[in-house]
Amino acid sequence: MLNLIWVLFFFSAFITALFKLVILGDQQVFAQIMTAMFSLSKTAFEISLGLTGVLALWLGIMKIGERSGFMQLLTQALTPLFSRLMPGVPPNHPALSAIVMNISANALGLDNAATPLGIKAMKELQTLNPTPDTASNAQILFLVINTSAVTLFPITIFTYRAQLGAANPTDVFIPILIATYMSTMIGLLAVASVQKINLLDKVIFSYLAGFTLFVAGILSYFAQLTQEQMLIQSALLSNIILFSLVIAFISGAVYQRINAYDAFIEGAKEGFQTAITIIPYLVAMLVAIGVFRASGALDLIIELIRYGVHFFGLDTRFIDALPTALMKPFSGSGARAMMVDTMQLHGADSFAGRLSSIVQGSTETTFYVLAVYFGSVGIKNIRHAAACGIIADFAGIVAAIFIAYWFFG
Repeated sequence: MLNLIWVLFFFSAFITALFKLVILGDQQVFAQIMTAMFSLSKTAFEISLGLTGVLALWLGIMKIGERSGFMQLLTQALTPLFSRLMPGVPPNHPALSAIVMNISANALGLDNAATPLGIKAMKELQTLNPTPDTASNAQILFLVINTSAVTLFPITIFTYRAQLGAANPTDVFIPILIATYMSTMIGLLAVASVQKINLLDKVIFSYLAGFTLFVAGILSYFAQLTQEQMLIQSALLSNIILFSLVIAFISGAVYQRINAYDAFIEGAKEGFQTAITIIPYLVAMLVAIGVFRASGALDLIIELIRYGVHFFGLDTRFIDALPTALMKPFSGSGARAMMVDTMQLHGADSFAGRLSSIVQGSTETTFYVLAVYFGSVGIKNIRHAAACGIIADFAGIVAAIFIAYWFFG
């Protein structure tokens, strides 16, 4: 599947470029494609290089947590849920603790922490995989949950909106939370339908109901805060929770009389090796995305959608935010750039500006996560991972559009 997607990116880019050259007389299109290829290959390496320190840091912290026994305690609360969602993963397996930490980091909007924790979880799940080059059910479920993970504190989006002159930068907070919750639920349903997971199981249903109530509680609390209070409290809470976990891990090591420094170094070495492993996979995916965008194929898709919407007499205001929506599954930085461009062109408080912000916070970068997470363990056959991830992305985008019309239409 990943091979098919990768090849289609290049062929679509080539066909689009030929059309622009022969029919439209654009003599710069192939130069732009080649520039994108070289530029994105360099970017992929720089991303991997930048991840090296972060991976070393967080995998080192994770190793301390494992040695001290704290990670085992952390996962006990969610073991009943994951034992039913991932029946192939034994209770108290190290993968469960890494999954819990990854989901927590995503919820707090801590991308730099979420990625190494996600890679750690994928590597632990790989130890249970009977066919190392093919994604297991547990790995697919984890990846889809990761790519559609609920983000409770989208601080980066608030910051960009404030910089671009939004009167109330946090007015998209509740819409983002609703949209990302929808993408997560639909992603889970998609995987459950393929893997025959019974979501009406009493334990699973109880957890999902509790999670829904938790999200509703956060909504009701932050809805009462002013813009400044929301920014301060959400950022403060995120940082306090994360650093408190670090201190808890180290404290556990001290209590257990474990050498925390040696444990950190051992985990950091794993992070360095992992960063090297993902370089070729990241180069392959980012270059393919780059040529697809540089050829104009993405712009063509947007214009075709605009024509179809206009043909049926529907409101076309959401089309201006589609570049962010279409770029989001492929590139987080690309989608962020599209969001900023939309707000600069139409205004941060315009309908398109707000919608692009909601879309940016509703889902993760599916193909980037596919390349990095599966690349870190050498998986080539991804089975239904991409399809379920795209379904979750699509659900998040559609939800974002409807919610934007509901709140700001």
